[in-house]
Amino acid sequence: AFGAFCKKVIFTNEKKIIVKGLNKKSSYSSVYYEGLAIKFMYNKFPDIFPKVYYLNQKMVVMEYIEHNNIRNKNSNREFAQILSSIHKIKNKKCGFDFDTPIGGMRQPSQFSNSWIDFYSNSRLLVVYEKINSLNPMPKEINIKIEKLIKNIKNFIPNSINPSLIHGDLWSGNILFKNGKLTGLIDPGIYYAHNELELAYLTWFKYVNKNFLDIYNEYIPIEKEFFEYQEIYQLYYSLLNVLLWDRNYILDVNKLIGKFI
Repeated sequence: AFGAFCKKVIFTNEKKIIVKGLNKKSSYSSVYYEGLAIKFMYNKFPDIFPKVYYLNQKMVVMEYIEHNNIRNKNSNREFAQILSSIHKIKNKKCGFDFDTPIGGMRQPSQFSNSWIDFYSNSRLLVVYEKINSLNPMPKEINIKIEKLIKNIKNFIPNSINPSLIHGDLWSGNILFKNGKLTGLIDPGIYYAHNELELAYLTWFKYVNKNFLDIYNEYIPIEKEFFEYQEIYQLYYSLLNVLLWDRNYILDVNKLIGKFI
């Protein structure tokens, strides 16, 4: 997305690396900030995140992580354990030191004391306004989204203890090899409500109740999570409208329908 490329390079000695770069000039270098995010995570979890070999404004060169997407009966436990260990890294405020990308798009991450303000203004509104500046969604859906954002304090918790999240945990970024979790890639990190990440995982059905029960052993999940998870899924659904497929507008409408 947004004019970037990604290539696997195999050397004659069989060593493999990943090269990501920009195809065109941009005011925001998504590959540079992704590289910074990977370096940050590698320093904390060197067994899970790739090592960055080279980074500049136009390119990131990093380790290739072997994977075959084969999971086994222990995979839920291992994934829950590693994810919760990421989420146990806390910060006083929501946001991050720099704006991390998702799908090549800049995510404004200026620190905020309020989770409601951060999620409304720096996540939902940003992508909502970007969609409508390029190709507006139907008016009746826009009215519902604006109403939801205006009343969001009635639906999601504000008094959270911000957790470090990966930020873009879909199946393509979660790497297993022969049942073992070998890597998490393409992070769009920031400090947020950890349940935003869980909502994304449940939205595209990557995890089941068994996984959530195991995760709950490490970090308790709010009883109300299943009441408001669709509001967290809305961000990722809007991103898909913007970055990949306008058909997700139907999904956006369905997610809002529970509240408005």
